[in-house]
Amino acid sequence: MNIGIFTDAYYPQVSGVVTSTIILKNELARLGHNVTIITVGHPDVEEEEEGIIRLPSIPFFLLPSQRVGIIYSHKIMNKIKKLELDIIHTQTEFSAGLFGRIVAKRLDIPVVHTYHTMYEDYIHYVSRGIMLKPASEFAKKVSKLYCRDCSAIIVPTIKVRDALEQYGLRRRIEVIPTGVNIEPFKRSNYDKELIKAEKKAFGIDETQPVVLIIGRLAKEKSVGVIISSMKELTKKIPNCKLLIVGDGPERENLETLAKDLGIKESVVFIGEKPWSKIGKYYQMGDVFVGASLTETQGLTFAEAMAAEIPVVAKYDKNLDGIIQDKINGRIFHKDEDLAEILFQMLTDKEQCALMAKNAYDKIEPLSAKCFGESVEKVYMEVEKQNYMLQNEKVT
Repeated sequence: MNIGIFTDAYYPQVSGVVTSTIILKNELARLGHNVTIITVGHPDVEEEEEGIIRLPSIPFFLLPSQRVGIIYSHKIMNKIKKLELDIIHTQTEFSAGLFGRIVAKRLDIPVVHTYHTMYEDYIHYVSRGIMLKPASEFAKKVSKLYCRDCSAIIVPTIKVRDALEQYGLRRRIEVIPTGVNIEPFKRSNYDKELIKAEKKAFGIDETQPVVLIIGRLAKEKSVGVIISSMKELTKKIPNCKLLIVGDGPERENLETLAKDLGIKESVVFIGEKPWSKIGKYYQMGDVFVGASLTETQGLTFAEAMAAEIPVVAKYDKNLDGIIQDKINGRIFHKDEDLAEILFQMLTDKEQCALMAKNAYDKIEPLSAKCFGESVEKVYMEVEKQNYMLQNEKVT
């Protein structure tokens, strides 16, 4: 098949949608399909890249780190015509996603859409605390409107499917978790001495237990919950460190929080790192932790499992069937319980290792291979359905 993936989020940006799109592209190519990415232009990318078409773009005025492309380009439309696409797969609902819908209508190509983001959880960026409820309702209506005319809808978790159904979307929704390319995260790929030296470069001694966070530092990620828990944890394990890999709009506030709590020396911020090298940073942690309730899947948990790092997560519906408490990780419900659970994980090495092994042994359903094959199956069903509709029009 010739497949066009339209997305507003792509390399060199770093996000779950970017990761998902790159993995999907690679897996579809492995399965023998021709894949072209249609995305927004980025100032850090000047040269043309094979298999990637970029729309002219400008910074989004509310979030300058994000780009917004033009909704239509006659020049790029002509390029796309030459691709003879069989399927258009949109990953976002903004400029590139809208352009994908226009292309699909003009060229009579079926559209598959992956709904990645629960926009009602991100309204605070746009509304600035004003009229949150009306803004949230608007986000739900727009989501429903975008999805309702697609040939197929894919979501990463049951949580997202249930949300779309609550929005009033009445159609079949396929639940396909974004896969993880396990290989870059395997512990066997990394030299222990090299990891030890990397930690030392960040001021972390090999004897110091490390609680690890990897992700964007934004309000909805609830990183402050984890930093606050470190105040209690350091009373029991004075030399433990919280290593934070990532950047974002909340970084300054989080650094101030650590200082105000008197644990500045126990919290290490090292900034955003390239996704291609992120595997080694997982190896620096003794336990991986997340407290966000706005994730549609939480790819970093799956990556930590692939890296054989035990996971602690705040309960959310999207974790059902992925993390089983005390079996392949730990779940906390109340913020005040986190410090004690982290203490148990860092001191009970045997139980911790067993949970990490159980998590790794059951990672296959979340593999990139399964992901690619499941999406390919949806494409084939859509293509068959489209063929039948075309025949009906002829007769």
